[in-house]
Amino acid sequence: MILDRIKGMHNELVAWRQKLHTIPELGFDTAETVKFVKNKLQEFGVDEIQSGIAENGLVALIHGKKKGRLIGLRADMDALPITEVNNLPHKSKNEGKMHACGHDGHTTMLLGAAKYLCESRNFCGTAVLIFQPAEEGLGGAKVMLDEGLFKKYDISEVYAIHNMPGIDKGKFVINKGPMMAAADTFFISVKGVGAHGAYPHEGIDPIIIAAQIVQASYSIISREIPSHHNVVISITQINAGTASNIIPETVEIVGTVRTLRNEDAKLVEKRISEIAKNIAKANNGSAETIYEYGYPATINNESKAIFSAEVAKDLVGNDMVEMDIPTNMASEDFSYMLNEKPGAYVFLGQGDTPGLHHPEYDFDDDISPIGASWYASMIEKNLTETE
Repeated sequence: MILDRIKGMHNELVAWRQKLHTIPELGFDTAETVKFVKNKLQEFGVDEIQSGIAENGLVALIHGKKKGRLIGLRADMDALPITEVNNLPHKSKNEGKMHACGHDGHTTMLLGAAKYLCESRNFCGTAVLIFQPAEEGLGGAKVMLDEGLFKKYDISEVYAIHNMPGIDKGKFVINKGPMMAAADTFFISVKGVGAHGAYPHEGIDPIIIAAQIVQASYSIISREIPSHHNVVISITQINAGTASNIIPETVEIVGTVRTLRNEDAKLVEKRISEIAKNIAKANNGSAETIYEYGYPATINNESKAIFSAEVAKDLVGNDMVEMDIPTNMASEDFSYMLNEKPGAYVFLGQGDTPGLHHPEYDFDDDISPIGASWYASMIEKNLTETE
């Protein structure tokens, strides 16, 4: 069952979340958000607060009734550069910025757990609450680690939660291994010789070269990678030309690669570069490739994932917890934390709503008590007196 005390603070959770929704901030520039968070944590009576890590990241400590291990709980705080189209009382007040991924809800759920844990102290050890900026593409988690997060706080495990449209409201989904993919980006610059569109024989057409590169790149998955490996290659931009009667000098190709295994990413990097270079050479042109590694795959520790699921089952029942669904091929910078410490990343369904990163998205406040209860229970059931 959902924790009664947290169920009783539902109206507060709604008010906090909707306030946060009105003040979305991007990247590391989450000063107003973290001010709100810090004020609440001080009001609750947390034992220690460190702010200013990764610019506007914040860490709060709550000590239990006895000393023991440190367990980390993380929530992301940043929003997206999207213009909200909802006509809601709590609509974004910051033009062109919107909480379209539910980080306002994640922050609220961790605040709810913080208030409960400060009141109860029914655990032996320390809850380390990590409020992180810049999840959306800037790797705020890695910056917090680079600035000494896990060196200062010797946590033994770390956990996080993400809302998920399209999954039944209140349902937990947890994998015992990969939850989300690694995300890399590649840039291919194809160079030919410009010419008049009426006289293509006088030039070297980079568009023909680019078209062949695109087709050959997609064949990497079907012909060079085992079929049971999860790999995605998507060409997302092709930029060239200035007029209908001019063959351009260059074409720029941009794409994304999603993998679960490092060896697959290395193979894709190698083959895309070779394909681009050799196809261009065969057509008397040239091509240069830049491959940038992004967030690594988000891979749960098996035992911690199972424990996370058991805690969820106690809250919502066995039927509302699902293990081992297909891996989500989006990415998440919580992966950096899981690379350093064992733990788990879980999805919490919010039903049939607009999807993440959609201008009509809004976090469902009904799931806040569930997520807050899970965070709190992960501390209470992990840090027991019988250890």
